[in-house]
Amino acid sequence: MMSQAQRAVPRPSAVVRAMCSTSSKGYSFETLAMTSPRENVYHVEMNRPDKLNAMNSTLWKDIGACFSQLAVDPDCRAVVLSGSGRLFTSGLDMSDLGDMVGVVMSDDDVARKCRKLLAIIQEFQDSFTMIEKCPKPVIAAIHNACVGGGVDLICSVDIRYCTSDAWFQVKEVDIGLAADVGTLQRLPKIIGNESLVRELAFSARKIFASEAEKCGLVSRIFDNKESMMSGALDMAETIASKSPVAVQNTKTSLIYARDHSVQEGLDYMKLLNMTMLQSEDLRIVAMAQMSRDKKKPLFSHL
Repeated sequence: MMSQAQRAVPRPSAVVRAMCSTSSKGYSFETLAMTSPRENVYHVEMNRPDKLNAMNSTLWKDIGACFSQLAVDPDCRAVVLSGSGRLFTSGLDMSDLGDMVGVVMSDDDVARKCRKLLAIIQEFQDSFTMIEKCPKPVIAAIHNACVGGGVDLICSVDIRYCTSDAWFQVKEVDIGLAADVGTLQRLPKIIGNESLVRELAFSARKIFASEAEKCGLVSRIFDNKESMMSGALDMAETIASKSPVAVQNTKTSLIYARDHSVQEGLDYMKLLNMTMLQSEDLRIVAMAQMSRDKKKPLFSHL
């Protein structure tokens, strides 16, 4: 029987609800709906459909707390991240900026105001960085609009799928800001085109699904949300069936390599694999291949 806290969790959208069979026990967030639709696969759905999944302070905190918990959950090996309702996210919830505006408009000394703003911005950054730090691969499933903070969010994941009607917008300059939660740092490394990144960041023009795929922002486009969710869950299930030692160390190694030189990345892998090559997972795979067993090998939790 579910606890009162679990019953209070908002229900996922109809499309997702039809595919999800198991509620995720131990997870309770005001702005996120959590389910486990496939074995060792978790689905995190931003669940403020009446607000177009606009990112208020609660949503920021929930995402950080959720992925911090998923990082150490032995039952989780892959994650799908999506948005409920009409669109993925409309970005920053402008009606929820009271704390920040209060600091800016206060009569405090400028140094003290800066210290308070630093803490607020740091909390926002840490929330999305927790997705990147989570060793479990995260697939973003994006439908319709992904605006402002939504781009920051998807830049923190590992794989991005979208629907044919999806569009993306680095919106911050239109509200007098420079994007400060990861887009300017991660997007150039994702698409590898500084000219395009600067064009998008300086102008706030929209980029649509076909261009997003062409430049490498997304890897697959689906006709509709239902087929996209099915495809994302299928990929997550495939990833979850692999050795968690291999998959999770692959993710951390890719992130390390992105931020370091080739030689530093190679040195990192030497130190990592001198331990991980002794994992039982390697023995399990080797034995399965030698016996030509067609069943998928089973791996213990990491």
